[in-house]
Amino acid sequence: MTQPRTKATTPLLEVIEQGQSLWYDSIRRSLITSGELARLIDEDGLRGVTSNPAIFEKAISGSRDYDDLLDQKGLAGADAKSIYERLAIRDIQDAADLLKPVYERTGRRDGYVSLEVSPVLAHHTPASIEEGRRLWKAVGRPNVMIKIPATAAGIPAIRTLISEGINVNVTLLFSQDAYARVAEAYLAGLEARAEAGGDVAPVASVASFFVSRIDTLVDARLQERAAAAATEAERQRMLALTGQVAIANAKLAYEKYRAIYQGPRWEALAAAGARTQRLLWASTSSKNPAYRDVYYVEELIGPDTVNTVPPATFDAFRDHGRVRPSLTADLDRARDTMASLEAAGVSMADVTDTLLADAVRLFAEPFEKLLAAIDTRRRDGARTSGRKDS
Repeated sequence: MTQPRTKATTPLLEVIEQGQSLWYDSIRRSLITSGELARLIDEDGLRGVTSNPAIFEKAISGSRDYDDLLDQKGLAGADAKSIYERLAIRDIQDAADLLKPVYERTGRRDGYVSLEVSPVLAHHTPASIEEGRRLWKAVGRPNVMIKIPATAAGIPAIRTLISEGINVNVTLLFSQDAYARVAEAYLAGLEARAEAGGDVAPVASVASFFVSRIDTLVDARLQERAAAAATEAERQRMLALTGQVAIANAKLAYEKYRAIYQGPRWEALAAAGARTQRLLWASTSSKNPAYRDVYYVEELIGPDTVNTVPPATFDAFRDHGRVRPSLTADLDRARDTMASLEAAGVSMADVTDTLLADAVRLFAEPFEKLLAAIDTRRRDGARTSGRKDS
């Protein structure tokens, strides 16, 4: 008979022993007010929370959690974005307060909550910088991270915000080359801050590397090529790569991480108190039902990393996750996988460019939908208030 796991041996807590932190890829008002977030922190070892426009769209449009603010008469004169920010910032502040003991206990390594700049600014550097500054000031918590996408316009924004001591969660990373540019922006930002006499010790950042979306697109392209293969052997070579590329890509990005944060340049910053910009594995739910539901958690466990896990995957990993130091295993196989993908005629550069463009759009669309829903609610509230006052 299998014995039930005790708190001391849950997979969620075993991951911490491997040097990895689990964050929660979800936020909504009831998660905070019900005490569930506090329980996840206290019992499951949760060390952070991430949000994005799609998450807030579901939370605000799909629940009654925000009625207390949405129904206020004073909203009649406010625009939809201002109302959204009021709702989101309250959640971010309250979650950050719950995670403050984690922030302090881990020496400011964990305990963060992320809030994203408007996705419509993804290709606008000055506007991203200005909004990042404004949101950082509005939240007013040391354990918040401002999310900036790793677009061409986002890279200089990341450097500037880091140089100003603003914590940044760099999001929408898909390629190893983009990761190298992000790491360079982080290092350059720290150096600029140090040269200006600023303190680099409190500055924190993560580089959010997306995983399962890569397999979704690559697998589809491999299936197409397999269907058109001239021989059965060729078809099997194509199919053997399905479900392998995202993990291989992430492992090789982690290899770059370990190479970047060593040597004289990094040692000078570390001596001033700087800490590495950890890789954070994002998009870690399994989109393909043929794969284990915890596949993208189990295969990316390694020291000095973060995995931000959506609720269903978090619960599944608590129940049946298998923990081992998987991130540094089979690196030669990872390199072979990436080489075989190119040999099969699937361009990884084209895959990652497509995914970045799609991701920007997929965040902008729910954001615009959310603003439209808030605007409707605001107008309805104003009409209702007018009838009551007449």
